[in-house]
Amino acid sequence: MTSLADRQAALVAALTSGAPVPVGFDVRLVEVARVALLRKRAGEVARQWPDLAAACGPRWYAEWATWAAARPTRGSLRDGWDLARDLVRRGEFPAAAGAELATREAALHYDGHAAPRPRRLPTVRRAAGTIAIQAAGHIRVLGRR
Repeated sequence: MTSLADRQAALVAALTSGAPVPVGFDVRLVEVARVALLRKRAGEVARQWPDLAAACGPRWYAEWATWAAARPTRGSLRDGWDLARDLVRRGEFPAAAGAELATREAALHYDGHAAPRPRRLPTVRRAAGTIAIQAAGHIRVLGRR
């Protein structure tokens, strides 16, 4: 017999990471809750990454849901950043969001694992035709906006 904690962990995994629905739970209701959580996460990420969400337009939720369905949240800032980097890697990053990504990359160091932290040294970052230069905590954006 599994403990309550094990059953709760299995349910959370089904809701957030695409794991199978644990025995004893209504599959349909778990799916409804899973979709609602994905929509909530999509809204939170869109608030952190408004240019990315706007540039994706009507395909924002579908793009987000496909990417996030099997990934537990790491917070809306990091989730959006990870999605943006994935879109860049696939060659599908929208140019209209270039300034947003380049600015974040210039202002913060994020290795995809640990929480982002402010950059200390001057840096130059590029995204979708936009260049962001950070020096002494100030950022200058060149190119698209």
